[in-house]
Amino acid sequence: QVQLVESGGGLVQAGGSLRLSCAASGSMFSINTMGWYRQAPGKQRELVAAIISGGSTNYVDSVKGRFTISRDNAKNTVDLQMNSLKPEDTAVYYCKMTYRLYNYRTLESWGQGTLVTVSS
Repeated sequence: QVQLVESGGGLVQAGGSLRLSCAASGSMFSINTMGWYRQAPGKQRELVAAIISGGSTNYVDSVKGRFTISRDNAKNTVDLQMNSLKPEDTAVYYCKMTYRLYNYRTLESWGQGTLVTVSS
């Protein structure tokens, strides 16, 4: 089972920036999709940004132009650079990866979550 460890959350004022990082460890053949999700209090978890192995990305409309997802395939890491943060970005952010084992079985893992709080 691949383990994901997130870092970089915290408290920031509106208009500020934060960078979230997620590192994968464990035995795997390859990582397919890496993504960041978030869940605000009382709301469903939503996909914020994702990046596939080829580098293509997609973002939820509310963060386009403000957030940037990137991955380092050599280090098995995925980052989320968040700029121009708004109070509505406040949520617990989760990293998720889908990966393939050496027997070609595809699995997914979630990080433990990191809290991002944006004050107005």
